[in-house]
Amino acid sequence: MSGKPFSPACERNREPILGVLREAFASRRAALEIGSGTGQHAVHFAAHMPWLCWQSSDRAENLPGIRAWLDEAALPNTPPPLQLDVAADEWPAGPFDAIFSANTLHIMSWAEVERLFAGLGRCAAPDAVLAIYGPFNVDGRFTSESNAAFDASLRAAAPHRGIRDRAAVAELAAAQGFAQMADHAMPANNRCLVWVRGRGQGSGDRTQSR
Repeated sequence: MSGKPFSPACERNREPILGVLREAFASRRAALEIGSGTGQHAVHFAAHMPWLCWQSSDRAENLPGIRAWLDEAALPNTPPPLQLDVAADEWPAGPFDAIFSANTLHIMSWAEVERLFAGLGRCAAPDAVLAIYGPFNVDGRFTSESNAAFDASLRAAAPHRGIRDRAAVAELAAAQGFAQMADHAMPANNRCLVWVRGRGQGSGDRTQSR
């Protein structure tokens, strides 16, 4: 691991997330990961879903660490990471028929979350599948005491941060043509929400536990 950034959380959550993505992205070909962080998810998911071209992306300061993971893994389906800052409003052309992001929405300001979804409207394929992993509030309420404590710590560190409400995020997705297809309860009081673009609302929404 020397020379590469490492996140214990990524190591813990990668298998549960992979279980969701194997199904959600089974018929996809080009994936964009927004906020690739250390790069651990990129190499793990690309290795286990070789039918996908997995395009990682993040802000400029995180790209060297991502490259270190990609270079060591040397997978044929991981192109070099792209610089992507949702606040800068510069998005890759795509189109991508799979889009994934983990533990990003609560780090961004709400205005940046809005810009993220607006950007998806430009780079997502007409039938794209979108999967977002992280903590979410439900009906304006925390789903656990640990999530409430986590939200308090986020806001103490930076007032613009905080756990987002599932319904508010779904509204942003719907504005870009995404209909929610699944809500997976994940370990550690997280969720993985899955949407499909180009289908009517309510065309298969389901909640699952993992």
